Amino acid sequence: MKPTPPEMLQGTVDILVLRALAWDSMHGYAISRWLAARSDGVLTVDGAALYQALHRLARRKWVTSSWGLSENNRKAKYYTLTSAGHAQLRTESATWTSYAEAVFKVLRPN
Repeated sequence: MKPTPPEMLQGTVDILVLRALAWDSMHGYAISRWLAARSDGVLTVDGAALYQALHRLARRKWVTSSWGLSENNRKAKYYTLTSAGHAQLRTESATWTSYAEAVFKVLRPN
């Protein structure tokens, strides 16, 4: 498994976290595991980048948080997508899809 270059993730962590939370409320470690599993280990988000993104998303009111118990019965902060977060995910998904399609067109051989 090739590690994800930091420059590739710059600017993408927010949308990846929003997408993870579209499924269900999760704590930080579960978000990290979900992203790695969903991308077959290609996308990894380290603790600092993940928690900075979660705090940024909370400041923008795209996620809320509450305390709960993790799978191993430890206290954990769970993050939940707000309706504004769902709207932002739709907007950013459309932008990223358009961007990725354009990049694939350029990369395709003639």
